[in-house]
Amino acid sequence: MLSDKLSRIVTARVGDPGAITAAAARRVKATSLLGEHGKAMIIAADHPARGANGVGGDPNAMADRAELLDRLCVALERPGVTGVLGTADILEDLLLLGVLDGKTVFGSMNRGGLAGSSFEIDDRFTGYDAQTIAEMGFDGGKTLTRIALQDPATPSALMDTARAVNELNDRQLIAMVEPFVSVWENGRIRNDLSTDAVVKSVTIASGLGRRTAYTWLKLPVVQDMERVLASSTLPALLLGGEVKDAEAAFASWGKALKQPTAQGLVVGRSLLYPAGGDVAGAVDKAVSLL
Repeated sequence: MLSDKLSRIVTARVGDPGAITAAAARRVKATSLLGEHGKAMIIAADHPARGANGVGGDPNAMADRAELLDRLCVALERPGVTGVLGTADILEDLLLLGVLDGKTVFGSMNRGGLAGSSFEIDDRFTGYDAQTIAEMGFDGGKTLTRIALQDPATPSALMDTARAVNELNDRQLIAMVEPFVSVWENGRIRNDLSTDAVVKSVTIASGLGRRTAYTWLKLPVVQDMERVLASSTLPALLLGGEVKDAEAAFASWGKALKQPTAQGLVVGRSLLYPAGGDVAGAVDKAVSLL
C-alpha cells in the first residue's frame, strides 16, 4: 500500500479517532444490495480476526495489514463489486481511505472461535453488534455458525446466533448467517461439506431467530447445489473459501448462481490472493459469472 495511505490511517487513529465516525457519517450508501448485474459481489476480509491468516502455503499471507488493505482497495475499485465484509479494524481503515462510497458494508460479528483452538465451536461474539452496525450506517452483520452435534458448546453458539439474527431483523438489517455442520477430528474442527450435511446446516440456520425477513445465508458451493439451495427460501450468497483449482471453482460458482435463491458471491482469499497475484483479473472473472 502506498505510504501516504498508511500514514493517513495512522495519523487519524493517533490524533483524530473521531475521524472514523465522521467518515462513516459522510459515506455514500449503496442504493441496492445488488449490483447492476442483479447479483451481489462482496469481498470478504474478516479472516485475520479469527487467527486465520494463511493462504495457500503462506501461513501469514493476510497478516500484513498494509498489503491486505492494498489488495482490498484494488478489489473494491473493480466494476461490479458491490460490497465488503470485515471486522471493525479493517472496515474503519477502509472508511478512512474513503473507498466504501456506494458499497454495501457488512460487519463480522463472532470471531471468538479462534482457528485451531480447543474452543473453536464456542464462537463468541467479539466483533460487531447490531447496534453498532446500525449506528455506522452499515447494511448488515455476518455470523459464523458451526454446528457440532458432539460438542456441548453448540447450543450456546446457536442461541447467540439467534440473538444476533433477532437484533439485526429488528433493525431491518441483513443477518448473513454462515452455517456448517462440523466435526472434531484429531483435535481439529473440520467442516463437513457433503451435500447432506450442508442441507442440514441450511435447514437449521434458516430456523434461527423470531424473524427471518432480513436473514440471508452464506453457503459453501458443494456437490448437488440444486438440492442445497432448494432446502430454504432464504436468499443465499455463495462463499469462495480457499480455492486450489481456480477453473473448477469458477465453473461451480457459475452453475450454482443459476439457482433462484442464489443472490451472488462472498469471496475473500481466492480473489485477494489469487495464484499469480492478479487481484483485478481474479475479481473481474468472478464478476463475469454474475
